[in-house]
Amino acid sequence: MRCPFCGNADTQVKDSRPTEDNASIRRRRFCPSCGSRFTTFERIQLRELTVVKKTGQRVPFDRDKLMRSILIATRKRPVEHDRIERMVSGIVRRLESLGESEIQSTVIGEMVMDALANLDQVAYVRFASVYKNFREARDFETFVGELSGDGDT
Repeated sequence: MRCPFCGNADTQVKDSRPTEDNASIRRRRFCPSCGSRFTTFERIQLRELTVVKKTGQRVPFDRDKLMRSILIATRKRPVEHDRIERMVSGIVRRLESLGESEIQSTVIGEMVMDALANLDQVAYVRFASVYKNFREARDFETFVGELSGDGDT
């Protein structure tokens, strides 16, 4: 593992332990060249996933991008980071278990929507506003009306 501070390719692992959810391994590393310490995480990857976007473009699946989008939706909400981490890990496991190496972006979006609906309603609406491309206030009213079961809004 290359040191993020000085670029030295020879770093040493000082401590390894599983994370709380046992989905990854946390490693504390030390760089003998500059003396810096840093942490890395190692996760199991069952298969290489490719996301097929609506335009037909194919890009490698990026777990960090998924995490960032969920963190944006849950920003300033009373949701523990561990719950978000477990949610992201669950979505990734579900994607890997589909048995396909190429996954439509809409499948990922729907999985995130379902997970957020159970996690936090405000985060769910925030994510939906981007995912469903809300353009005006009426789009929010309609969506929230459907959410509350009041389809007359």
